[in-house]
Amino acid sequence: MRHRYVCPIRWADLDLLGHVNNVRYVDYLQEARVDLLRAHRWPETAGDDDATAALADAIIVGRHEVTYRAPLLFSDQPVLIECWVTELRAGSFTLAYEVFHEDEAGVRVVYAVASTVLAPYRFDIESPRRLKPEERTVLEAYLEPVPRERPAPVVIDRDRASHYPVQVRFSDVDVYRHVNNVVYFEYFQEARVRMFSELGRGLPGSESLQIVLAQVDVDYLAPILLRAEPYDCWSQIAQVGRTSVVIEAEIGDGERALARAKVVLVFFDPETGRAAEPPMDYREALVAALGGS
Repeated sequence: MRHRYVCPIRWADLDLLGHVNNVRYVDYLQEARVDLLRAHRWPETAGDDDATAALADAIIVGRHEVTYRAPLLFSDQPVLIECWVTELRAGSFTLAYEVFHEDEAGVRVVYAVASTVLAPYRFDIESPRRLKPEERTVLEAYLEPVPRERPAPVVIDRDRASHYPVQVRFSDVDVYRHVNNVVYFEYFQEARVRMFSELGRGLPGSESLQIVLAQVDVDYLAPILLRAEPYDCWSQIAQVGRTSVVIEAEIGDGERALARAKVVLVFFDPETGRAAEPPMDYREALVAALGGS
């Protein structure tokens, strides 16, 4: 069984290319996930009468994996999101998602597929907990088991990484007084845009360079809190392909890592809509940042 959520698209969700921005997909996934849990009166989605319990006993995100398949454009037709469970463990579970439009014949255009590792958590004692029997019963109804590969850890070399100060806004913080999981994608995006801008400064053709995301994986290691001082985001070139580049990044507080990300980006030709090689000078700048030749 799969849970289906009907998600409206907002005009403000669009980016400079007229596509739904990559960050907003993660927001859509969150809406679908909350809708599934609300249907079963999960603690974190409970009503006002259960507010105290919801704050104490909730679910946290441990990892997101998002693969972008096709650009999603603005429409008054809502986008559909199906979600289901692919793994159940003692103290965590994994949800999978498909974001799509479907015609009357049942033919789908899929815009993104994703997965989220989630864990029950006691905020009152700052400790994870095991799934309760009644919670497992709810999740088992949606279970379609899929073996999950454990990803290789991201290791940041700060000596060659680009630095970006991350300033937390008041609106970034959720009901648990932590920065919401969706906003981490914004932070990594801001740092990435700054890094590409610095790499392309003064290079011919860099202003017209078009890049789209193919994959974003984020690991959540510790909460980011609201404060006046900025956090540090370090981004490095990890791999340079013919038409793509891999970026690894880390948000930290001093030497402590709070989140890590691995992002695959593809250069494309807006006239053909196909992947394209970046200008030679820009590619050389990427290789130089990689530390290769």
